[in-house]
Amino acid sequence: MVNLTIDHKQIQVPEGTTILKAAAAAGIEIPTLCFLKDLNEIGACRICCVEIEGKDALVAACNTAAEEGMVVYTSSLKAHYARRMNLQIILSQHDFRCAACQRNGSCALQKICADMNINDVPFGQSYEVKEWDLSFPLIRNASKCIKCMRCVQICDKVQSLGIWDIVNTGKRTGVGVSKMRTIQESDCALCGQCITHCPTGALRERDDVRKVMDAVNDPEKIVVVQIAPAVRSAWGEGLGLPEKMATEKRMAAAARALGMDYVFDTNFSADLTIMEEANEFLERMTHREKYQWPMYTSCCPGWVRFLKSQYPDMTEQLSTAKSPQQMFGAVAKTYFAEKVLGTDPDKIFCVSIMPCTAKKAECALPNINDSGADRDVDVVLTTREFDRMLRSELICPANLEEEEFDSPLGTGSGAGVIFGATGGVMEAALRTAYYALKQENPKPDAFKMVRGLDEIKEVTAEIAGIPIRAAVVHGLGNTRKLIERILAGEAEYDFVEVMACPGGCAGGGGQPITEGREMAGERGNKLYTLDKKNPLRFSHENPSVRALYSQYLEKPLSHKAHELLHTDHLGWDMPSKA
Repeated sequence: MVNLTIDHKQIQVPEGTTILKAAAAAGIEIPTLCFLKDLNEIGACRICCVEIEGKDALVAACNTAAEEGMVVYTSSLKAHYARRMNLQIILSQHDFRCAACQRNGSCALQKICADMNINDVPFGQSYEVKEWDLSFPLIRNASKCIKCMRCVQICDKVQSLGIWDIVNTGKRTGVGVSKMRTIQESDCALCGQCITHCPTGALRERDDVRKVMDAVNDPEKIVVVQIAPAVRSAWGEGLGLPEKMATEKRMAAAARALGMDYVFDTNFSADLTIMEEANEFLERMTHREKYQWPMYTSCCPGWVRFLKSQYPDMTEQLSTAKSPQQMFGAVAKTYFAEKVLGTDPDKIFCVSIMPCTAKKAECALPNINDSGADRDVDVVLTTREFDRMLRSELICPANLEEEEFDSPLGTGSGAGVIFGATGGVMEAALRTAYYALKQENPKPDAFKMVRGLDEIKEVTAEIAGIPIRAAVVHGLGNTRKLIERILAGEAEYDFVEVMACPGGCAGGGGQPITEGREMAGERGNKLYTLDKKNPLRFSHENPSVRALYSQYLEKPLSHKAHELLHTDHLGWDMPSKA
């Protein structure tokens, strides 16, 4: 332990603790901009600079260790003046037209400037301008970049893809796509973690709100919206709604207030995914010699992009089941249009509200659309876009009464809800696989051992005397570690669930951004609470899914089900492999 004084407070901390962490332990806040715990502690922005008694130069609190007897002043005149000047220099190289920025109101730079009472920039303004394909799902605005390197570190150290890197030298040094590639040529999984960890508006998703509102205001269109499980755990954050107000039923009411004709729950198609994927797994298990192992889940498009670019030889090990998003679109423009509405499917405009940026690319895949009505899913909005749309249409969800999802595609089980958390797909699949093998339900929480935020979870579940070796992994860096172990023969599994984003969809790249906090764990816990409260805990008991099979699809893995609900992952290539 070392003893030091920070702002006249006597503090004792373990040796090696940084000044930043020591101050936080004492309730003293030191502002940061580039800092990401354990990832980006490079002191590049110099906003956390502090004065140490007896030293002429200021030091960065984020990467300077506390020492015995050290006396620190976090906001002395010298530190305060330097911090203000550093902010003003950053602003001089930043396009600070904040009112026209998606991060207006949730920008770390904007908040620090307000806290520091920055009301002028005494330096000439000069910022980087670079062209970018605005049709790509991920947008980079170089003029907003403050060169904090967060995107570089999160993509390299957490997601292991190295899409971003430092480019050029000297005063021309900046951040760009690595290896002198365009973003279209890269291996980008579109996980969006660089967006949620960027402190400014330099990275964002393509905004598709206008396309949706144009459809809403088109009298010839029937706008059908599906809302993903993880969205309900986070949508209120971007609107400042207290948790007790941000319910799934008020979320449905808010979507309806936007003018959507039908508001459905992606939990329905999550249950449908389990019916297909669990039965596909059992089919593979009974014809084991025909397949490579393990079988991987396929509901996360960021993970699918990662596998196809990094381990293309393993593509056929993906479940052929489409993601819940794409299953919903196919069913909405066939079964729902024909059997429920009796209308031309071309009139249906299908919108997805997702916690994900990769979904924007998934719905545009050339071989994913099987309804015969152009795209099965016309537009994907992130949770952030949904929140922005509500604000722009002057809808205050706190003033809305709760409303139910529409039927028949609005009924979802608790097993569908937990799709939004890492381990949820595995748990839901094991619940239904148990029923298929034993013709009786397990206890709803029998497979809860796959829950939690451990990087890699390994379990063996014995069902009807059959041992099923399973693994759950989240985050692409962890995924790479797991695959390398499999390829080296150090691990063997039958079934593996992969989520590209840390924490699963709850921590998705399209979720609201809370500076300095990783929210996936809290959001995931909300989903497990909803699962426990749901009277339906098993996908195979969903009455709407049962009706779909009896009236239209016949049974899981039928010819019709394969036609609409499955896909060929070999039918398209990542740009880097084309």
